[in-house]
Amino acid sequence: MHDALSSVAEAGIPLERTMLLGFSQGACLSLEYAARNAARYGGIACLSGGLIGPDGTSRDYKGEFETTPVFLGCSDVDSHIPAERVRESGRVMEHMGANVIVRLYPGMGHAVNDDEIKAVRTMMENVLKPAGN
Repeated sequence: MHDALSSVAEAGIPLERTMLLGFSQGACLSLEYAARNAARYGGIACLSGGLIGPDGTSRDYKGEFETTPVFLGCSDVDSHIPAERVRESGRVMEHMGANVIVRLYPGMGHAVNDDEIKAVRTMMENVLKPAGN
């Protein structure tokens, strides 16, 4: 991820106009990378994922998200991602200065729904708005 973001930066696109987005393992990797490399990103969308590690993992990350918008969406009964992991991830990101939305969807399973797609689309539209709008 570091190399990909470095390439984006070399192309003249700043982090605050860059989104990190993933589903399942990709969501976990994106969120964990962001937590370890906190900055003002354009947005972070984590669909059916959370911070990595077993229960009790230290979440003493350093850095500040400077109001980066973060969306965490997951089922309340996901067989891979416990709902409490999603909530914990949201609390960690908020503590680091992100503007976090956590949505747990009843009975959805390990999937993506229309509400999550809408949230990601809105985040992308906000990132793509010209500066000052």
